[in-house]
Parts: sequence; structure tokens; C-alpha cells
Amino acid sequence: MPHHAPSSQHALPRKLLTRRRAVASCAAVAVLTAAVILLAAPTSEAPNSALLVGASLLSSLREETHEAPATAAAGSSSPPPLASLVETILSSRIAPATSMFPAPAPSPVENFDDTSNEEPEHPGVKPISSGPPTSSSNVSGDLDMSGHAAPPPKREILLWSTAADEELLYAKKEIVNAPLVTDDPDLYAPLFLNVSIFKRSYELMERLLKVFIYHDGAKPIFHSPELKGIYASEGWFMKLIEGNQNFVVRDPNRAHLFYLPYSSRQLEHNLYVPGSNTLEPLSIFVKNYIDMISAKFPYWNRTKGADHFFVACHDWGPYTTKLHDELRRNTIKALCNADLSEGVFIRGRDVSLPETFVRSPRRPLRDIGGKPATERSILAFFAGQMHGRVRPILLQYWGGKDTDMRIYGRLPRRITRRMNYVQHMKSSKYCICPMGYEVNSPRIVEAIYYECIPVIIADNFVLPFDDALDWSTFSVVVPEKDVPRLKEILLRIPESRYITMQSNVKKVQKHFLWHAKPVKYDIFHMILHSVWFSRVNQAQIQ
Repeated sequence: MPHHAPSSQHALPRKLLTRRRAVASCAAVAVLTAAVILLAAPTSEAPNSALLVGASLLSSLREETHEAPATAAAGSSSPPPLASLVETILSSRIAPATSMFPAPAPSPVENFDDTSNEEPEHPGVKPISSGPPTSSSNVSGDLDMSGHAAPPPKREILLWSTAADEELLYAKKEIVNAPLVTDDPDLYAPLFLNVSIFKRSYELMERLLKVFIYHDGAKPIFHSPELKGIYASEGWFMKLIEGNQNFVVRDPNRAHLFYLPYSSRQLEHNLYVPGSNTLEPLSIFVKNYIDMISAKFPYWNRTKGADHFFVACHDWGPYTTKLHDELRRNTIKALCNADLSEGVFIRGRDVSLPETFVRSPRRPLRDIGGKPATERSILAFFAGQMHGRVRPILLQYWGGKDTDMRIYGRLPRRITRRMNYVQHMKSSKYCICPMGYEVNSPRIVEAIYYECIPVIIADNFVLPFDDALDWSTFSVVVPEKDVPRLKEILLRIPESRYITMQSNVKKVQKHFLWHAKPVKYDIFHMILHSVWFSRVNQAQIQ
């Protein structure tokens, strides 16, 4: 049965409820006063005047009632190891890049990653970053749980606090003090960086999280999910969140998160001018949309977009934000193209979206599964188009040179007559997942579907759900420079280790599956949890 979030009276302690009501009352008076000013002020000045006076009134009311913003639990001189670990995670954030992202420049390549017979539609578009890379090392999704230091965060300044903000701080405190999980039949602990943190955060998401979806915007760019192909992740998320009754609310004042329901795939399909080699029309459209909702509603302006999020799987998704600074810097971006080196994806704030290739929307789980570990006769397999910087090198070193390494461009017809693409993945121990034009590839999730250990070759790629999953337990990450040593690296993995990893692939599979009706811990909930966890991480009241 669906899990219905209980009322806030059951979700929060009595003292917190008292503070909530006081803050909510103050906010109501402030907003009402702001609305009066909004009606009286000139059009060009009204939004700013209303917000400033409302914020000023709320501040004075707080002083009269001695209301102080809630904070996370104070630490002790010797905090428990788990609490100390989580405090580090939740307190850390990465400052966004400061350089403006330049306009796209022509390139002899095209931004489609191919696992089927889909042909390129718009060759020649490849944005170029002018800023320095944010990371030069290979990324395996460890985040701060593995001790990676992060710059101290800049506190988010809100014009007023709401009941939703109080709930976020309550959730943060609860996650810091997460009880130790020793045995949960629904969660296999070795797959997680810290299963106790994940479980407590997920429980709080189910209880508390409320999402408001903007109704503004016309089809097909808005509210028009595409459920088939290599960009299907953004469409399936849109379809399932818009049909959800557990998390979605009609009252934006109750929301912790605001969803921007546009499709990066539909932006490309409807606004890109073939042969123009520019994404300018897409970026202008997105900028105008954000300007519209920020002028029409107060919610964007309250946090400068920090509690808003969008989901984009098209390679161009990150680059459509370049003309709106707050959208690029502050919003939680759930992106398939989660590349740290291009200065757009912000680790610790943004979310790496799994790229799933859905062949049949009516049967998204078709062909799931594969041969047992002991019956997989092929050491490694790859087949696909030769675009990007890694694949040609892969083919150069391993194409047709070793019977253990089945590395192809497009699968030759003489091969497919005996064994097609999917059958190869189901029969291989390791499935090679090199980057295409961008770092992401649908092969990673495909490998998991077919119970083949993914071998990821894409420097600076933040792996999906890196806030929760320990990818080292079910995948192999190979630096691009080590492609010539690929077979050696794979053969050095002991058989016992391979058996364990292949078993883990089967166990992690449920976290990457789409269901017409979402189920607990599936890919829909995992994406939503990553966005929720990011928001809890960032939320501060000063």
C-alpha cells in the first residue's frame, strides 16, 4: 500500500509545533501586509517593496515574541561516531562556479549516446566551458562520507522562515542522530555508504516531504513526459511526480521543494534550430520562464531558487541554465550529465540522475535479468558508436584483438545473427560503459538491468545516488588513462570478489527500476530522496 504522510501533529514534537505556529502566524501577517503593498505600489516596484516590508514586519514580530530560528542539536565534546559523521555530511556544501558559462560553440560531434539504432538529429553542438575544472580526479561517488573535505558553506538567507523550514531543520537533527541499523530486510547494508543515514533520511522524506508543482507552462515543453528512449528518466520522473498524491501539495506554502516541470528533451526537439550550432533559443526560453514565475509568485525570491529543482536527462540540460544566474547557481539540478569538469554540476547540491534506456513504456522492466555469474563466458563487452574521446581509444586497443574482450563499434550483422546486443550483456561478466560525448551513458543502468558488472570509464563523472550508494561494491571505475590496461585490471579482480560484486548488482537492481506505480526504494523514490537530501543539507535560517 502507498505510504501516506501523517499529519504534522504526529510528525513533530510539541515544542517545535509551538514555534511553527508562531512563525506561521508572523509569516501570514507579513505576507498579508506585503499583498496590500503589492496592490498599492507601482508595478515595477511592487514585488521588491512587498517582500522587503513583509520581511521587516516579520523580523520585528520575532523580536517582540523573542522567537529565534531553530537550530540543529548542539554537539557534545565526544559525539557518537555516527552523529559526527552525519554532521560532517549535512554541514558540507560546494560553492558554485563563479565564471559565466559561455555560449555553445560548433563541434564536429553530436550529443547522442547510442545503444540502439537511433541516429543523430543535430550534429555539431557542444558547449565549451571557460572556467577551470572543478576536479581533475576520477569520481566514484564517495562524497564526504569517505572523508573528502569541502569548503565551509555560505549560509542561505531567507526573507522569512516557514513551517516547512522548521521541518527541514527537524529532519536535519533527526538524521544527525539516526539510530544504528543492523538488519533491515529491505535494505542490503553493504550497498550503502551508511545504511543508517539513508534509512532515517528516507523515512523522514516519506513522513514530511511536500512538493509543489508549478502549473504554468504549456505543452509540449511543460507537463509532457517522454517515456521512451535514452532520455526517458526525466519523462518517467515527471509522469510519476505529477500523478503522486503522497508528496505533491496544492498549497505552495506547505512545500519544502518546488518542481519546475519542463523537459530538456522537448526543449531540444521544439526550440533547437538544426544546423545553428547554438543553444541560445533554449537558454532564453528557460530564462524567461524563471523570470515569469519569480515575478508572478514569491516562492523563488524567498530562497533565490534554492528550494526549486528540475530534472533533465538530455546532454544539453545543464547548458540551458547559463543565462539565469540563480537557476545555475542555486537550484537543485538533477542531471544525467553530471560532469564536475564543466563548471555547471555542483557536487553536494546537484543530483546525478541515472540515464535509463526504456525501449517499451508499457513494459519498462522487459528483459530484466541475465545468466548466473558462473555461466557468463565473455570477460568484457562493449558495442556502440565511436563518438567522444574514450570510445575510439577503447576500440583502438581492444577492438577485434582479444577473444576475451568483445569490443566493437556497431555490432556486425554476422555477430547479431548469433547473439544480439542484449544477449551479449546478459552473457558477459563485465559490461564496459565508456562516456560518449558527455560523461553519462545509459549502459551503466543497462548493465545493472542485465546483471552485468558495469565498468565505468568517464573521468569527473559523479555517479547516480552518490549520496547513498557505495558504487565500489557493485561496479568498477577505470580512469580514462588506463584503457590500455583494461584487461589486466579486470583479470586482477579475484573470482570470489567478482561473484560478490555480481550478486550485489542483482541486489542493487531494485533501486534502478521504473514502475508504473512507484514502489518503495525504486528509482523514482531514489531520485526524489537525493533531491530531498540535498535540500536538507543546504537549508539554513539566519
